[in-house]
Parts: sequence; C-alpha cells; structure tokens
Amino acid sequence: MRFRTSIYKSPAQLRAMVEPGLITAAALDAVRAKIAPGVRTIELDTAASAVLRARGAQSNFQMVRGYRHTICVSVNEQVVHGIPGERVLEPGDIVSVDAGAQFEGWNGDSAFTMIVPGDAPAAVVEERRRLSEVTEGSLWAGIAALASASRLGEVGTAIEAYVEANAPEGGYGILRDYVGHGIGRKMHEAPSVFNYRISDPGPEVRPGLAVAIEPMVVAGDQETFVEDDDWTVTSVDGSPGSHWEHSVAVHDGGIWVLTSPDGGAAKLAPFGVVPRVIG
Repeated sequence: MRFRTSIYKSPAQLRAMVEPGLITAAALDAVRAKIAPGVRTIELDTAASAVLRARGAQSNFQMVRGYRHTICVSVNEQVVHGIPGERVLEPGDIVSVDAGAQFEGWNGDSAFTMIVPGDAPAAVVEERRRLSEVTEGSLWAGIAALASASRLGEVGTAIEAYVEANAPEGGYGILRDYVGHGIGRKMHEAPSVFNYRISDPGPEVRPGLAVAIEPMVVAGDQETFVEDDDWTVTSVDGSPGSHWEHSVAVHDGGIWVLTSPDGGAAKLAPFGVVPRVIG
C-alpha cells in the first residue's frame, strides 16, 4: 500500500528548516559581496561553497543529477540555471544567483539579482535596475499575500498583479515554464507555486506549509529556450531577465521567511505584514 505524503509539516520540522535557510542566506551574501567587474562566475561559486563548508552544510544543487556546482549564475539574457564558469562579469551586467543548502536533512533555497557596478550606459543600467526592482517587489507581494491567503493560488495572482502595475509601458514577461515549489526534506517538493494567475486555486494555505516563491521575469517576451549545456534558460528575444526567491514557512503564528535573517520583516513592512518567529 502506498501512502501520500502530506505537504504540511510539524512545528518542529519548520523550526529545523530555519538553519538551512540562514546558511543559504549567508552563502548568497558572500556571493553578493564578490560581484564586481572582472570577476569570473566560477569565483562566485567558490565563495558560496566556502560558506556552506564552514557551516557544515551541503549544496542541494549538487544533489541534482548531472549538476556539480554550488550555485546557478545567470547573466543578462540568461534567466535561470546558468552554470558558473569562465565568463567574466562586466559593468552593467544583470546577474541572478540562485543557491540552496541542505543541513541535517532539511533544505533552504533562495535567489537574488544585482547589477554589476561600474561604467556602463545609463539607459542599460536603468532598464535592468528597474527589472530587478519590480521582480523583487513581486516576490515580496507574493510572500505578503501568503500571510493572509486561504489558497496558494493567491500568491501567483499577487505576483502577476504587482508586475502588471509596476512594469514600464510594453510590460514584462513572467516565465510560464518555470515556477516555485514546496521545500523541506527535498529542495523541490509539492506543491507548485505559480507566479501568475491560474484557474486552479491550489492547496489550502495553513500551518505547516513551506514553499519557495520565485518569480522569474524578463524585460521582453516570456518565451525561453535551454542552451546547449542542457541547463541555462535564456530568453528567445535576448531580453534581460531577473530572478528573486525566498523560502517561506506558514505556522500557527503567521509566516516566517526562512532565507532572510530578519524573517522578512523589513521587506514585508510596506505591505503591512509582520512576520512571526516559528514557535
């Protein structure tokens, strides 16, 4: 007889997810500090690896069959799943970095985007800065929606509404083929977390739900293709992309952003949401 695994976790299990979330955040902080003109993307991978080793964690990305790096680094028209290598960062590049840590059998997963500093055309920098800001804003809009949602589909509705309200004339594209996910014992678990409106309301939002919310947005059309390395997802029209992600737990006291040291307090404040420590 086969038993269906619940998507909801106990308070003790959610508490066990705090440390891998913080380790993930620390690894990304190390990468963020390293991003500069002239830096090779493999150097960013090395910086993240050092943090994970020092904290006694493993890269959950390396547990995905065929992937041997600690992080994903996607530059300009690459949106997600870029492989670290010999590419040299240049001023004005828009860089998205995704990382995850497994610690004592539990997982964290998070991503950020930033613009490489330096002398670059102002118009290019402004276009990419706005794209990143809107994508990040949509992430926090989705997290804020989760705090009061009855069904998980409300998160995608909030993300898309935020992008629509804040994108420049002509709009942005939200990737349809790549979505967020549940997280826990595995980095990728049920349920799917869509970044756009869908007719299915999704599962009930109640204590024990842990999800990774991750809008992936491009400045042009949302159509993408996978490059010859079988990993890197790139926009068909060559428009730049942005990827922001956090792992979030729903518990009896409210929500807590597992991959943010303050639980998301600073970024959720504009939405009137106060995260609560998991009891």
